[in-house]
Parts: sequence; structure tokens; C-alpha cells
Amino acid sequence: MPKKKQIKAYTKKKKHQPETKIITEIQSKYDSIDETKATKFTDLPLSSRTLKGLSENNYTEMTDIQRQSIGLALRGNDILGAAKTGSGKTLAFLVPVLEILYCKQWTRLDGLGALIITPTRELAYQIYETLRKIGQHHDISAGLIIGGKDLKFEKKRMDQCNIVICTPGRLLQHMDENPLFDCVNMQVLVLDEADRCLDMGFEQTMNSIIENLPPKRQTLLFSATQTKSVRDLARLSLKDPMYISVHEHAKHTTPEGLQQSYVICTVEDKMSMIWSFIRNHLKQKTIVFFSSCKQVKYVYEVFCRLRPGISLLALYGTLHQLRRMEIYEMFCKKQFAVLFATDIAARGLDFPAVNWVVQMDCPEDVNAYIHRAGRTARFQSGGESLLVLLPSEEKMVEKLIERKIPINMIKINPSKLQSPQRKMEALLARDVQLKESAQRAFKTYIKSIFLMKDKEVFNVHALNTDAYARSLGLAIPPRIRFLQRMDQKRQSSNKNTENKEQAILNNMYTDANEEISSHSDDNDYRQNIQSQKTNTNDFAFDNSDDDDILTIKRKNIDIDDIPDITSKEENPSSSKQKAVTKAAVAKKILRKKIVPNKKTTFDEEGEEVLDPTKVKISELARKYETEVDSGINIELAKQILREEDKFDKQRFREKIKEKHKEEKRKLKASKSKANKDEVSNQEDVSESEDSGPDLAWLPDPDKIYGKQDEEEEVSNASLEEDSNVNSEEDSNASSEVSNVGSEEVCDSSSEDEEESKIHRPPKRKLLTQKEYKKIRKKQKTISDTDNKHLRADEELALQLLQN
Repeated sequence: MPKKKQIKAYTKKKKHQPETKIITEIQSKYDSIDETKATKFTDLPLSSRTLKGLSENNYTEMTDIQRQSIGLALRGNDILGAAKTGSGKTLAFLVPVLEILYCKQWTRLDGLGALIITPTRELAYQIYETLRKIGQHHDISAGLIIGGKDLKFEKKRMDQCNIVICTPGRLLQHMDENPLFDCVNMQVLVLDEADRCLDMGFEQTMNSIIENLPPKRQTLLFSATQTKSVRDLARLSLKDPMYISVHEHAKHTTPEGLQQSYVICTVEDKMSMIWSFIRNHLKQKTIVFFSSCKQVKYVYEVFCRLRPGISLLALYGTLHQLRRMEIYEMFCKKQFAVLFATDIAARGLDFPAVNWVVQMDCPEDVNAYIHRAGRTARFQSGGESLLVLLPSEEKMVEKLIERKIPINMIKINPSKLQSPQRKMEALLARDVQLKESAQRAFKTYIKSIFLMKDKEVFNVHALNTDAYARSLGLAIPPRIRFLQRMDQKRQSSNKNTENKEQAILNNMYTDANEEISSHSDDNDYRQNIQSQKTNTNDFAFDNSDDDDILTIKRKNIDIDDIPDITSKEENPSSSKQKAVTKAAVAKKILRKKIVPNKKTTFDEEGEEVLDPTKVKISELARKYETEVDSGINIELAKQILREEDKFDKQRFREKIKEKHKEEKRKLKASKSKANKDEVSNQEDVSESEDSGPDLAWLPDPDKIYGKQDEEEEVSNASLEEDSNVNSEEDSNASSEVSNVGSEEVCDSSSEDEEESKIHRPPKRKLLTQKEYKKIRKKQKTISDTDNKHLRADEELALQLLQN
């Protein structure tokens, strides 16, 4: 039986609701948001994608600024959001940005939808990373556009980004140079740390950016110290902005968990104080703020050499961007570390678990203090802040108390201070680059105080610059040129004012004289005027404030012999002298034709000894050097070379003669030494013969062997005579050698004997080119004749063989 086909019953699946229906449902709930009751993100009408991203990153409960601002932003209002540091302002604008673009079903083809501008690169990077986490389920692309990264890579992908997080400088560069950048359809503009973005530092850049942005847009401004300037808000063309200040009526401006204190410290004790602080807080995480990049760089380099026992990091503006991002991530990961930083780390950056914030240099204003101190005690956690002030900067405390910042004074125990000054001096003496870094740090610190706006707090002239330089390890304080220039300007302005006063007084005297002539009859009146005149002179010319030692009290005394000293005071322009520069001194020396580093030697007669290796000797060459002509006279130069060659050849001959003499002298010395050794050896031999063994005990050979024949006796005798003759000749030769060593001039016989003893290679005769050619011709003719003879012999041999 064939099996029956089983018919499957297909059930209809529920169709997903279309995206537009979900979006309309979400948007319909925006008006019913109750900020007072909503505590979690799930209480808000948000898309499932956003809620999923928030829950995966443990963002469940909302902070005060998030609860009050997200609902208003979703309704399309412009917002001015102000809240304490560490209160979660980043999510307060990122969540509305994602929801607005989601509801408008934004795609890559639609281009730029939201623009987020921040003042620092690190803050832009931090916002970008947060956006990646919470927006990972959205089909929206985001781009990080900051300085220090690859500009070409950014240019190619600029039209594909829906959300751009950027710094003002790099954004304006893309607006000017990149044809792919298009912000016509932009919906939302966000300014994080808005007061910093809109201040004087970024004013021109931000004005140029705002001009290029479309007028129909939603604008969100967030900062811990929000701007309320009408001028700034007018630039952004905000429409009925909603001002949200969560902590405006709070007891304190700073977070409640932040313990704040300040210390009064002299300039010279600053380095020893921060060194002692780091040494006593090795198991904590600390950020130390300085006012300039060069200070941070120097302190970091020196403390790395001194090795305090904790990992050190430095974050400042002149570092490469990739290095800055690496340092930021390293400090976030470390449990115990010290970060030396400028104000680029003061705004918005969320470093986890920071225990201490130490402000070594006084901040420029209260807002800067709030942002610096806000790097600790974030998200309801605790932290401590320490402000280091100079005695002249104590007025800053009053300004902090006025802004509802609770701060207490503490005193340093001087016995706990450890001064690293001696070690720093030793390091700077060894390392020139470190010394230059210290000098730059010294100058930039003084310059930063000089450029501060608030002159009630910052006073350059109250600083003990010499003591501060010594505390940095510098033996000699560097010159502060800009302060010297300012003092000169002040002195010249004081002189100008004095001259004006003198001119006014002189006019008064002339008027008085006219009155005297008109009232000539009244002698009393004249006397009164004269007395007034003398009194005013006494007052006018008492220059007790000037630095001059000698001053003239009365100008109207007739002194014929002494010249008028006040002429210079009356005309300050004549007393001014041009500043002597190094270039001017060098030109003056060149005009005098003074040769630097020239050494002249003189002989016993007082004449200059010329060094032929350095100076030209011939008179023609000397004349040529003294003459000042344009161009080079080739013919004259050739003649000079020929003249100089003569002196060079003569010097060369003298050198060779001296060399030969030296060789002969050494040879004679070696021979005399050898002869002396031979004589001493012979004496030793004779002594050894005389002092030989006693052979008297041996038997008589004649008795044993019998008497020898006469011939043998004669031969023995002749042998003895020969040996005696040889010994006499040797003694004569030795005496001759000793005489040669003592005498200066040798006889011809002794020279021949010497030449026979010492082997010298024969001197090769130098051949000219003509002689060489003649010899070669002779050799060729000989070889040709030899070849002819050989050919004839070969022919004969062949004929014989054939026959």
C-alpha cells in the first residue's frame, strides 16, 4: 500500500509591526512624560534598540540632569543644561540624539544628522566611545573627527557619517577643504562644555562654524558652568531655550562627596611639597594640574629620574594625538598612578576612581577650579581636592566662597617635607637637555602668571624668581626678557609723564613772569610770585623717585662752568640707546678686521714667526690677501701658487734631510750599543776562562800516551798563531768600531766595512718618460731579433725532418 502523503498544516506567523507604527507610538508618548515620577530609562518612551544598549552597559537609573533634560529634548526644545561635574551629562544629550535620528529613520544616504562639538580631543574620544556602547544596535554610523589623526582617511568617509563628534579646529578645516562635507540636512547641534567652546579661545572658529550650519535645527548646550551670556546665545540663534539647572539651588556648587582644602605655600617650596605629597600617597590615584605644557613635561621627566615608587604619566597638548589617547587609556586602567596634566584634562574627562586632585598652580578663575576639582568625586563617590596657593594669591579663596564652594585651610608639617633640590641639581648638571627643559618650565610659569586676566590674584612682581629657579634645580636663573621689556616701557612712560609735568610748570612760570611785568609797581606782589616760583622749582625737580644718584634740586641757579645736566632729562629720546645685539657686535668686529682665535708667536729678535701650514709666506700672496677686489684673478692666483710651491718644496727637502739625519743617528746609536755588548761578552768570556776549573789533579798525557811527533807540534803551533792573529784582528776591529761611535765624521775605510756588514737595497734611479720609452724600444728590438733566430732554426729543423 503506498503511503499517503502527510499534509502539513501551516500556521500564519504574526507579522512584525512596521517601523513607522512603532515610531508613531513612541512619539505619541513624548507629551505624557512626567519628569518627577521617571527614575529609570525604561520609564521613558525610548526605542527598544536604545534601551537594549543602555541595559547592556549597566545604565539603568537616571541622574537628575538626565531625567529633566531627555524628555524636553525629545519634544524638540533647545536646552541649556547645567549640572555638577560627574552628574551624567553625556547620556543626557546622546540618548536624545539617537532617538531623534531613529524616529526620522535616518540612513547613511541622508548624510550628517547630528553634530557634537567638544573643546578637547580626549573628551571627544570619550563621547565617541560612550556612543559606540549605547548605540551599537542602531543602524547609524558615527565618526570621530579630531586633530592629530589621518586627515585623508577622514575626508573620504565624511559623507558616510550620520553623527560627527569633533573639535572646532578640525571641523572648520573639513568645512573649508572637504567637498564631501555637507550639513544641509543637519537636525541636532550639541555643544558639550559649551562655555569653553564659546569663550575667547574658540570665538572666531565657532563663529565661522555657526555661519555654515543650517538655521533650522535643535541646539543642546551642556556644561558644569553654563554660559548665560546673551551675546553667546544670540550667536547660536536659540529659539525659546529651556534652562535646566539641576543644582542651582543646592547648598554647594561642587559635589557633596568632594572634600576641598587649600594650602598657602611659597614658590620655592612647591617642588618639595608635590614630591613629599606623592611619596606619602603611593597607594592612591592622583591628578596633578599645572598651568603650562612645559612645566608638566619637566616635572614628569625629573620625577621619572628621581623614582618616587609609583607609576607616573603626563598628559599635555604638545604630545602626538595617538600618544595622548594611549596615556588616557593607561591612566583609566591603572589602580595607583600619578597623572601630571594641563587644563586639557580638566573638562569632561571621566577617570574612574580618582582619589586626589592637586592643583599646583592657581586656576585662572572659579570655573576652571570647579572643572579641575570635578575629576574626582564622580557619580556619588568620594574624593579629595587640594589647591596650592602663593601668599599673593590668597584672594582666590574669597572668590571660591562667594560661589558656594566649601574650602578649608590646612597647614603643612615642615618636618614631613622632603626636598629633592640637591638631586635635581645633580641631574641638571649631567643632562643638558633636562636643564633646557627646566629653563623653559621656569619661563612659561612666570609668563602664564603675567598673562592672567585677574590682576587682583596674580602678581608677577610678587614672585621670588631666583628662589623658584633654584627649587627647579637651576644654579643660575634664566633671563626673563618680556619682564625686562615691560620695565623699560614703564620707565620710558614715567619719563614722558615727568617731561609733560615740567612743560606745564614752565608754562606756569612764563605766565607768572608776564603778570610780574604788568604789576611792576607792586613790589610785594612781585616778591610773592618769586617766592612761589622758587617753591615750585624745589618741588618740581626733586626726582627722589628716580634711580639716579645725582639730582638737581634747583634749575634757576646760574652756573657757568658746569654744563647743563638736565638736557638729557629734558630730551629722553637723545638718552635712548639702541640695544646691542650679537649681530651688531659681529659686524663691528668684521669692520675692524680682527681675526678671532688667532695666535701670533715671535722669535728672540721680536719678529713674527710665520706658520707656513696656516699662513701664506710669499709677498705676492700677502698683497693679494690684503687687496679687496671683486671676483678672482686667475692669472695672479696661478703666480701665487707657483711662489708658494717653492716654499713648500724647500720645506719638503728640509724634512727629508732631517729624516735621513735621524735615521743615521739611530743607526750609529744601535751599532755603538751592539759593539759595547760584544766587548762586554768577550770580557765575560775571558773572565770565565781565567776563572775556569783547576785541572792540576789530572795526570800528565805524555806519560800515558807518549810524546807526539814534530809535525803535529808544528801544526798545533800554527793553529795557535792563527788563533792569536784572529784575536788581535778582532780586538783592532772592535777598537775601530768604538772609535766610530765616539767620532762625528767616519773614515772611508770604516764606512766600507760598515756597508759590507749592513745590507742596504740599491737606490732605484728615477726615470723620465723619454728614458723609459727608449728602454722599452730596445727591449722590443732584442725580442724581435730573438724571435727571428728562433723562426730560422725551426724552419731548418722542419726541412731536415722532411728530408
